[in-house]
Amino acid sequence: MDIMQALAKELNLSVEQVEKTVALLDEGNTVPFIARYRKEVTGSLDDVALRKLEDRLHYLRKLDERRAEIAELIRAQEKLTPEISTALDRAVTLVELEDIYRPFRPKRKTRASVARERGLGPLAELIAAQNPAYTPSIPEAAAAYVREDGEVPDADAALAGALDILAEDISNEAEYRKMLRAFTVQNGSLVTSAAKEEDSVYKDYYAFNEPIRKLRPHRILAINRGEKEGFLKVSIELPEEEAIAKLAAHIIKDKNSPAVPYLMRTIRDSYDRLIFPSIEREIRSDLFDEACEGALRVFADNLRNLLMISPLKGKTVLGYDPGYRTGCKLAVVDSTGKVLDTAVIYPTKPREDIPRSRETVIRLIRRYAVDVVAIGNGTASRESEQFIAETLRSPEINRDVRYTIVSEAGASVYSASKLGAEEFPDFDVTERSAVSIARRLQDPLAELVKIEPQAIGVGQYQHDMKPARLSETLGGVVEDCVNAVGVDVNTASYSLLSYIAGISASAAKSIVAYREENGEFRSRAQILKVPKIGQKAYEQCAGFLRVPDSEELLDNTGVHPESYELTGRLLALFGYTKEDVRSGQIGMLRAKITLRGIDKVCAQLGCGEPTLLDIVAELEKPGRDIRDTAPAPVLRSDVLEMKDLKEGMLLRGTVRNVVDFGAFVDIGVHEDGLLHVSEMSDRFISHPREMVSVGDVIEVRIKSVDLSRKRISLSCKNLSEAKN
Repeated sequence: MDIMQALAKELNLSVEQVEKTVALLDEGNTVPFIARYRKEVTGSLDDVALRKLEDRLHYLRKLDERRAEIAELIRAQEKLTPEISTALDRAVTLVELEDIYRPFRPKRKTRASVARERGLGPLAELIAAQNPAYTPSIPEAAAAYVREDGEVPDADAALAGALDILAEDISNEAEYRKMLRAFTVQNGSLVTSAAKEEDSVYKDYYAFNEPIRKLRPHRILAINRGEKEGFLKVSIELPEEEAIAKLAAHIIKDKNSPAVPYLMRTIRDSYDRLIFPSIEREIRSDLFDEACEGALRVFADNLRNLLMISPLKGKTVLGYDPGYRTGCKLAVVDSTGKVLDTAVIYPTKPREDIPRSRETVIRLIRRYAVDVVAIGNGTASRESEQFIAETLRSPEINRDVRYTIVSEAGASVYSASKLGAEEFPDFDVTERSAVSIARRLQDPLAELVKIEPQAIGVGQYQHDMKPARLSETLGGVVEDCVNAVGVDVNTASYSLLSYIAGISASAAKSIVAYREENGEFRSRAQILKVPKIGQKAYEQCAGFLRVPDSEELLDNTGVHPESYELTGRLLALFGYTKEDVRSGQIGMLRAKITLRGIDKVCAQLGCGEPTLLDIVAELEKPGRDIRDTAPAPVLRSDVLEMKDLKEGMLLRGTVRNVVDFGAFVDIGVHEDGLLHVSEMSDRFISHPREMVSVGDVIEVRIKSVDLSRKRISLSCKNLSEAKN
């Protein structure tokens, strides 16, 4: 297989584009570095496209390795024919390769292998030949294989053994399996029923039947989990007689042959006993793998959008970790993330003491000029929200303080982690959690990177997926986000630094250790003095590290050091200096470039258009944070309860999670509302991601409220009419 050709066709890229990109990857360049600083080489492929290419490259190389292994294994048996070599070359999936290898794989003991040991192979070949006239007849020929030792006691036993051999040969034929697999996918249905009669979250699948080709990923994952937990029985059903007829059409060569009745009996046995059970397992495995990949894409998108939520800069935040028995933990965090104070209050049962709790909150707000209260959305969140909303109305506060609900998914994981203990050795786990809740409002990216991505919980059925694949995919998302934003090398934690391109976990710790020993970095170039940071690592990481107080202005931008000289020539070409950049006096640079002609300027400078435009964007806003364009968190001053909601009410909410069937939206009550995919737009959309992303602030209409089941249904349809 020509891997470059295959990748180009699959990803709709040119072969040259693929070859050059693969060369960059093979040289050890990271995806963020390639996406940002090698656009001319890749044709401006972004990080998502590059990771998809890298993923498929690994798969196809693995496929080629297995292809070579199988060819060698068959060659060792002296059975590798030109036809088999051609079939191996044409195989495009691992399943197809394994189908070809199936007849040559070392056999465990089977009915067919026993029959071969008893010398019944020639009889099987006689029947398979389908001669129009047998002399002697097939039963007479079978009688010749009767053995005195009793292993083949009579002609019927001989015939049965020969048919077992034929059944296995049929089941091992790669073309038959490929044909029946395609037939099953096209015509089969996944059928489920209750494994035990009891109410459960899987009751919608107690009598479920849907064509395989129409199955949605979230249904497949739900069904698999229901089966695993013992609530569901699952099978694939399809028109069996039609499948057997298709198989027979490939095998029966002469309908008048006396072998036909025996072959039909064998075909049915092979299908029922060997082929269909195997294909059923393969298809269900494929369905699960495809559903997992689909869920991974949703999870990755959700995580990317969550990490890129706009930070709440310049605000002092009171982190509030709700609880019952052990009380609610508070942590005041200043605008730089430094912890100023902590406390424990008991505004909830069983130790309910609202007056003293209110006094503590008011004291902290006044003493530290708190701007926002960040309330975790876990246990006792609803009561805590009510308490804070009432407290903020107190005249003693005498300042405008708002609150917001923050997802605390993964906060307990961080609090109990080694990293949490290293950051706050004198805090208990709940105090660390309160700090984390406050900081993830101030800078979601910097705080959430401390948590395993799969623990953040913005997906569906992530616990059912292969851990290694989940970790690999989500780790790539975090890496892309961290590098897209860039980090201040003088303030970043080692957990944040470890996601920067080219920096390993040990190198990140070395950077922090060097910083603590030698003081703040004064330039990017100084990073080369850090142990474990060589030239290659520096090349990969330098453009993503920021040094705000450096004398070199470009050290606080996304301009790579390799382009500093180019940037100087660009500014000089149009009569600007770096001081003009620092003072914001280059507003006409882009216009001047356009007037002269981008192609002409690129030719004069000896660079590509993507690099030129990226440099201009950085010069226009040095030190910019790309997250500033994202929607700001919704800050509230009062609380809503479900009983306050009325059908038709219009509200603003924040998208907390996106799944295959819709999105969950925080509208300011304890329960998130479900915006079903069918209610997202007046036009048809195939997936919720077309309309919403995690972190989006959207307007919704209350469609219905079910107080008993605590369910809120939302809609975005006909919003203009609702406003009128």
